[in-house]
Amino acid sequence: MTRSHHITARRTLEAAASDVRRAVTEYDNAGEWLRRADVTTLGPLAAEVWVFDTELTHVLLVSHRWRGWVSPGGKVDRGETPREAASRELLEETGIEAELLAQPAAVTVRSYRAGWSATLGVTFAAVVDRRTPLAPEVGQPAAWLPLAEPWHGYFPADRSRLTQYAALLAERDRDASREVCRGVRRDAEVAGGSPSPAVEPSSPSQDSPGGKGSR
Repeated sequence: MTRSHHITARRTLEAAASDVRRAVTEYDNAGEWLRRADVTTLGPLAAEVWVFDTELTHVLLVSHRWRGWVSPGGKVDRGETPREAASRELLEETGIEAELLAQPAAVTVRSYRAGWSATLGVTFAAVVDRRTPLAPEVGQPAAWLPLAEPWHGYFPADRSRLTQYAALLAERDRDASREVCRGVRRDAEVAGGSPSPAVEPSSPSQDSPGGKGSR
């Protein structure tokens, strides 16, 4: 993310405001920060992707030259939406083209380097097969790291946030599975037959979690 003069386009701001309202978790009073921001001098916003494997035990990170292990992401270009920027940065930094979950995972306000002004960051999420080939940028390796083990990164709170979100994804998937099983039983009862035994899934669906938390 550069520090060059950047006037944020209306399309970007409108999309960012919608993302703030819809995000699962809001950190750092991000909504209030955006409402008070001076759009004539506001620098570029940021976007990133929390990429989980299908077992929700590993996360895909990139080794940044001064931030250490961080989620794929970067600045939102002028006229771009945070979601578009997140998808683009994910592809550029890992070689992965993935469908982002519909609901933004989080919004934050943070500085991405000492001496830089804080800016709004929008976090999206994706679930990807860990066997998917990676094609990271030169000099910035990408790797799957276990959520259960710490890593060195510029934002130490992120590991806890990623872990909490992974648990939420797993719970939402279990709820969806139980609802499907109940529907199967109801259909079988209406048809006068016997329902098949319920089978818990071994991996999460691509559905976005619902609800909004605040920290």
